[in-house]
Amino acid sequence: MTPTIDELTVADAPAAWSALGFALDGETCVVGDVRIRLAGSDAGKGLTGWSLRGIDGIELDGLPTTRSNRPMPDESSPHPNGVTTIDHVVAMTPELDRTVAALQGAGLDLRRIREEPTPAGAPRQAFFRLGSALLELVQEPAELAERNGRDRPAFFWGLAFVAPDLDATVAGLGGGMVSEIRPAIQPGRQIATLRRAAGLALPVALMTPG
Repeated sequence: MTPTIDELTVADAPAAWSALGFALDGETCVVGDVRIRLAGSDAGKGLTGWSLRGIDGIELDGLPTTRSNRPMPDESSPHPNGVTTIDHVVAMTPELDRTVAALQGAGLDLRRIREEPTPAGAPRQAFFRLGSALLELVQEPAELAERNGRDRPAFFWGLAFVAPDLDATVAGLGGGMVSEIRPAIQPGRQIATLRRAAGLALPVALMTPG
């Protein structure tokens, strides 16, 4: 069984996501075929954990992980803000090779390692396929990793969603909530990022389809 994401747990109040045009059922937001549980600020900070189907183990170098046998939800309709699916989940690590080995040992599907720096200074990234979404594992810049310690575990950082009509999504959110659209690292794609004023507990990007 190919590993897939069942649920992401985020330390945000449901009202914060509803205000940004996401459709919710109680504390759950289904994006594509992935559930996002909005557990409130008392649950921790940012993306606090996930549950995965079809994994061989749950020791993912510090990424809080539980197993799930729950079937996929019915795929959601586009949200009022135009978001349709999750493009990728972002995690960070001070030691990419160590974390890659742990994720492969748990049965995750490594697609490639990118040996080119990002504009933000991350020297390398690894990409794992998890059903309809990717996990983008980013190695911290060397200076940051050395300062904070290379023995630290990996940790979740943010999310990227697909918004096929990105112009309409950005216009609907307004400039106070989202950045201007710019070219993404991936050739032919565009990206915008939610601003701090959006009030979410984690960085969120909006992207055109791949």
